[in-house]
Parts: sequence; C-alpha cells; structure tokens
Amino acid sequence: MEEQHGHSNQHSHHGHHHDHHHAVTLTSVNTAFIVGISLNLVFVVIEVIGGFMIHSLSLLSDAGHNLADVAALALSLLAFKLLKVKSNKKYTYGYRKTSILVALFNSLILVLSIGAIVYEAAQRFFHPQPVQGNIIAIIAGAGIAINGLTALLFLRNKESDMNIKSAYLHLMSDAFVSLGIVIGGIIIIYTGWFWVDSVLSIIIAIVILFSTWGLLKDSLRLSLDGVPADIELDEIKEIAMNVKGVKDFHHVHIWAISTTENALTAHLVLPPGTSNEEELSIKSDLKHQLLHKNIQHITLETERDNQHCETTVCKV
Repeated sequence: MEEQHGHSNQHSHHGHHHDHHHAVTLTSVNTAFIVGISLNLVFVVIEVIGGFMIHSLSLLSDAGHNLADVAALALSLLAFKLLKVKSNKKYTYGYRKTSILVALFNSLILVLSIGAIVYEAAQRFFHPQPVQGNIIAIIAGAGIAINGLTALLFLRNKESDMNIKSAYLHLMSDAFVSLGIVIGGIIIIYTGWFWVDSVLSIIIAIVILFSTWGLLKDSLRLSLDGVPADIELDEIKEIAMNVKGVKDFHHVHIWAISTTENALTAHLVLPPGTSNEEELSIKSDLKHQLLHKNIQHITLETERDNQHCETTVCKV
C-alpha cells in the first residue's frame, strides 16, 4: 500500500510540472494558429477574386492549396484544444492522441496538394493561357508576406510538437509557392512565356514533398504506437540496467500519448532481499533518468529474481 502511495505521489509531481510548462507554450501557439487561420483566409479570398478577374489558373490553384492549409491549421488548433480535455472513464488519456492523428492527416493533405499542383502544372504546360504577369506577381508577393510572417509565429515551438512543425511546414511551403508564382509572374511580364508558370509549380511541388515526407513517416509510426523518433529502446534498457539494484529489465513498451508526451511500461527484476524502501528508491532513480529522455508517464512492475512471474504482480 505504502509503495503505491509513493508511486502516485511522484507521478503527480512530474505531471504537474510538465502541464505547467505545456500551458505556457500552448498560449502562444493558440494565438499563432488563430492569426494564421485568419490571415490565410483573407489571402484565399484575395487570390480567388484576382484569379477570376484575370483568368489566372496559377492563382486559383494556389487559392485551393491555401484553403487546404487553412483547413489543416484549423484541425491542428482543434487537436490542441482537445489536448487540454481531461481524461474520463471512456478515454483515460483524454484526447491527446488526436494530436498524432491530426499530424498524420495534415501530412496526407500536403501530399495530396502536391498531386493537385503537378496535375495543374502539366495541364497548363501543354495548354498555356495568356495571363497578366504583373497582377499575378503582386498578389503572390502578398502571399509571401502573409505566409512568411505566420510561419515565424510557429518557428520557436516547431521542434516541441509535431503539429506545430506541420503548421510551420505548411506555411513555409506556401511562402515558397508564392515566391515561385512571383518569379513566374515577372518572367511572364518580360517574355510572355506562359509555360514558365508550370515548370515552377513542379519544382515547388518537389520541395514540398521533401519537407512533408519525414512528417508523414513520424506521424504514421506514432499512430501505430511505434517508439517515438527521439527515443532509442536499447539506450533506455541500458539506462535501466545501470541503475544500482536492477537485475533485469524486460517487457518494455514505449509509445506516444500525444505529439509531446511519451509513456513506458516495463518489468523490473530486483534482487531477492530488496526492501520496500530500496525498491521505491530504485524506481524513483530510474523514473528521474527516464524523464530526461522525454518519457513522462512511467509504470514499473517489480519482481524479485527468485520468482518467475509473467503477468501477475509478485507477492514479496
């Protein structure tokens, strides 16, 4: 009974510390999402009006691409709101996993938008239409400013969470797309080569593909409860085996609860004569070390090495 109390005490202490840190970044991230969504919606409207007025396919397809990004940003914001929802009887971890699913969905949207850009570009390449390069360049120039500024809002926190990284990549890729369209617009003004637009679109699509691939792989692995990218299973085992009093460390499972929190369950084998106090001390030491490896939720089952336990808790 005493051991259980010690465990939960330590756990709640770390939990509190972590949530506090989390809340600080969430406020600035929340604002970043709201600003990003608002600015991008305004830009989509400008692109649609401009695209229809001068019959520019590049502006219209970019508006579609930006609209997909607005949807992705809105989904990420929703995932962050759900992170704060307390756990309940049906969802004991709350809705933290949504942050992983949203990151997966976001990267899939990006991959699909690459397909749309390449398809549009191919169509335009073989059937170039006369467009006004100056208006294309001006509207796309505004796109660079809007996407670039919004991306900067996410820059500071982008390595702390997969969804922030996903939003950052979306916005940076949008800024690149806009840059490509500006260059295309300028070339069209001076040469009248309307096919230039298509070539640039394909180059941009390749850039987006490279930036998205890693995100797609990471989010897919975490959706399948794989070990998070920054954690090495062998290293965790080594850390445990180096703790004084640990004879063996097995049945180890490590997975992600959300895009920022990880969990571990494992069996610890201790020498036969280990007292309750020593056991508590060993667990506490190991948990402290694992916390530094970005594993926040740790459940350790102990057994003495003169007993052979499989799944049941051993009686001392």
